[in-house]
Amino acid sequence: MNSLSYSLAKDSIIFNSQDEEFKSPFGATAAGESIRFRILTDNSINCLEIFLILKNGKKSEIALIQNEITKIGDRDYKVWSLNFIAPSIAKTIFYHFKLKIGNENTVFYYGNNSLALGGVGEIYESSPLDFQITLFYKNSPSPNWFKESIVYQIFPDRFYNGNRDKKINSPKDNSFIYAKWSDTPMYIKNKKNEIARWDFFGGNLKGITEKVKYLKTLNVGTLYLNPIFEATSNHRYDTNNYHQIDPILGSFKDFKDMIKECKKNKIYTILDGVFNHTGKDSLYFKSATKSTSSPFYPWYRFIDYPYEYDSWWGIKDLPCVNELEPSFFKYIIEGENSVLNHWMKTGIKGWRLDVADELPSFFIESFRYKCKAIDSNSIIVGEVWEDASNKISYGQRREYFNGKQLDSVMNYPLRTYLLNFYNGSIDSETLCKYMNSLKENYPRENYYSLYNLLGSHDVKRIKTSVKEIVQNSSIDSQYHEAATTRILKSLSLIQFTLPGVPVIYYGDEVGLEGEKDPDNRRTYPWGDEDKDLLKWYRKISFLRDNSNILKKGEVKFFSPHPDVFAYVRFFENKKDFIGVITSRNQNRSKIFKLNLKEFLGQFSNNITTDIYRWNDPLIIPTDSSTNFPIKIPPLKTLLFSSKRV
Repeated sequence: MNSLSYSLAKDSIIFNSQDEEFKSPFGATAAGESIRFRILTDNSINCLEIFLILKNGKKSEIALIQNEITKIGDRDYKVWSLNFIAPSIAKTIFYHFKLKIGNENTVFYYGNNSLALGGVGEIYESSPLDFQITLFYKNSPSPNWFKESIVYQIFPDRFYNGNRDKKINSPKDNSFIYAKWSDTPMYIKNKKNEIARWDFFGGNLKGITEKVKYLKTLNVGTLYLNPIFEATSNHRYDTNNYHQIDPILGSFKDFKDMIKECKKNKIYTILDGVFNHTGKDSLYFKSATKSTSSPFYPWYRFIDYPYEYDSWWGIKDLPCVNELEPSFFKYIIEGENSVLNHWMKTGIKGWRLDVADELPSFFIESFRYKCKAIDSNSIIVGEVWEDASNKISYGQRREYFNGKQLDSVMNYPLRTYLLNFYNGSIDSETLCKYMNSLKENYPRENYYSLYNLLGSHDVKRIKTSVKEIVQNSSIDSQYHEAATTRILKSLSLIQFTLPGVPVIYYGDEVGLEGEKDPDNRRTYPWGDEDKDLLKWYRKISFLRDNSNILKKGEVKFFSPHPDVFAYVRFFENKKDFIGVITSRNQNRSKIFKLNLKEFLGQFSNNITTDIYRWNDPLIIPTDSSTNFPIKIPPLKTLLFSSKRV
């Protein structure tokens, strides 16, 4: 990548992919629709021509028209524009601009910024970074019930044992059962560093059923279960039988009872679909290794039959399958008693697709099509760890958001961005850029369906991550606990007030800690909860569940100070708004002062009576002579609204 040309000042060319003055409509666009580009060049640089360089499988060059002069400050700018019809095939396309400057036709380029986050770009002498447009097919909405929901994720073995005698259902051969529910999980490994015995606590489906009322105190509307199908391990990503409930979790009746109780309390259930690999102990793989005539033999890729085979990340317990092999495809999706059909008939509302990056696009599209044919209001969530709009997997760019694949993805980037802001890796201006990039790249339906998580079974517990930030900070050790609580509350408030679907990983709401697997899969600490934190989660879940602005409203991000991140949720052409301001400042003697009117900008005109701070009495009188000065305490997040919430 080349550095900024010395001969052109940064403001010689003006374009912002996230400003509708320069590109309209904003962000992702329906395939086949018109896109308007507008770019400005300082009249003094004598720009002769500008071309849009479009990359859509092939490279094309389209001239812009110079049709007016506009003045910015005391400088004249040429205005170049183009109305462009987007391709009719929904896929991610890329673009930059080529400019011919001066009588010698010197060529410069205007492309994406160095972080490739969209918005204001940069001038290049060669090799510009491209801007992105995600194209999607119309009429592919994500279900409203999910967009307006709160999700609770449960790792079934670790949530609750609903048996009256607390005994373990059908203990597995050669397994390890913990003596106490409060024990810390660990792996028992052999000399080859392989797991020799799987460990179990005995959480089961009856336990989930018994705690549905607890979930409702958190205003949960969706229950996501880690795998429940018969398997050897405690995590069950090594499926042994797709049609059977793992006996240690209970019976099929227990599952049906759970679904019934959830529905009675207006909670939908989504299951974990693991279709990239099966378990080594599965009835399918065992049969395949006994005979090449087995109907399951074509499912697998053997290198040296039957001992060597393709496995997920080289883990021999997880032999990979050929997802598009006709008999496997039929078994999972198309057959009358397919896995998809079998479980949808129980009343589940959708699926989370494990390792979506490793599933063929045709498999995902077919799975979605069949799922929606059974229940048009069902949900498909994909496990994707990066920006899912431009993900490249195994040399192929994935089109998860073309309207035929995923409704939602696990928003790991959000977790990363927020933790990096609080640990000082990025400032609030950069955080805004990351936030705006996802907003620009994701179609609206997918953006408002985002699976917004702070924790999961695959990352450190959020409290553990926050404690590390505090321990590595300059905060005096006597204040570590208070600082950890403040950041946890700030992160969760942000999670519950951003567009998308807030997700609680079981136990995070009561301060459960844990390093990476297996420590992040500790049991829920019944009777030993952080009651203050639980009260907080109930408060913010109530706020989210009862606010249309937080479920459906627009969002605009701000960076008032490098240590202060803020945003406003609002409806266009309506007066009501909710604003959030968070400070990562660790200095207890330093309190930021902010002119709220300046922060709110256009929204300050909507204040007709008073402005409220959440759950506090009136704190700022409406007075046209004031800019609404407020103080932001260290490590504190404030929520403001145009009316009481």
